[in-house]
Amino acid sequence: MKAMVFAAGLGTRLRPLTDTMPKALVPVAGVPLLERVIRKLQAAGISDFVVNAHHFADRIVDFLREKENFGARIQVSLEMPEPLETGGGIRFAAPLLRDEEPFLVHNADILSDLDIRALVAAHRPDAIATLAVSHRDTTRYLLFDDGMRLVGWTNVVTGEVKSPFPDLRVEDCRKYSFAGIHVLSQVVLDRMQDWPDRFSIIDFYLAEAAHGIIRGYEPASLDLIDVGSPERLEEANRRYRGSR
Repeated sequence: MKAMVFAAGLGTRLRPLTDTMPKALVPVAGVPLLERVIRKLQAAGISDFVVNAHHFADRIVDFLREKENFGARIQVSLEMPEPLETGGGIRFAAPLLRDEEPFLVHNADILSDLDIRALVAAHRPDAIATLAVSHRDTTRYLLFDDGMRLVGWTNVVTGEVKSPFPDLRVEDCRKYSFAGIHVLSQVVLDRMQDWPDRFSIIDFYLAEAAHGIIRGYEPASLDLIDVGSPERLEEANRRYRGSR
C-alpha cells in the first residue's frame, strides 16, 4: 500500500515558526511532524510514500534527502505556484498514486495512536473511501447514517449544512469529527479528473456520497492531536516528550 502525506500547508496559525520553516517540519518534542508520521506509517508496514510540498518545499526535499528517505521509497509532489488544497493535492499526485491497491492519506500535522492496520482492514471493496472519525469536540462535523455511510456535513456554530440529499435531517444523523486519516480506493483518482485544480477533499466526498459509498471508521478509542495552533503544539510537546 502507498501512503500520501499532506505536507504542503502554510501553517499560518503556527507563525512565527512557519515564517522560516514548513509546518510539516515543526518539531514536536524534538522530532519533526513529518518524521513522526512517516515512522508511524512505516511501523504499520507502509514503505512507499508520496509527500506533497509547497511552503518551503526545498526544505522538505532537503530533509528527506538528509534522512535518506527513512529507508523508504518517497516521491515528492511539488505544488507550484500555489497549494492545491486536499482534494487538488491528491488529484495532482495521481500519477504517483496509481496502483492496484487502495492508498492511505494522512495529514502531517495529525499525531495519534490510531491503529493504521485496523483502519486499512476496515476499508471494504465497495467503498470509495473509509474515513477515520471520532467524537472529538469541534465546530464542524461529518454526518453519517446508522450504517456509518457519509451523508453530509454541518457547522454547528453557523448552522450551515452540506449534503447531496435534500431531505437530510441533521438531528437523525451521527456526528463525527474527521481525523485527517483516510483510505481511498483507486477509483477516486478517476472520479477526480473532472474537478478543478484546487478543491477540498471533503467537498469531493460530499459530492460523491450521492452515488458512492464513503464510510466512517470509528476506533474503540482515539488519542489525537491536531497540531495546528501554538496551544496544540505545546500540548503535543508535553505529551510526546521523550518519545520518538
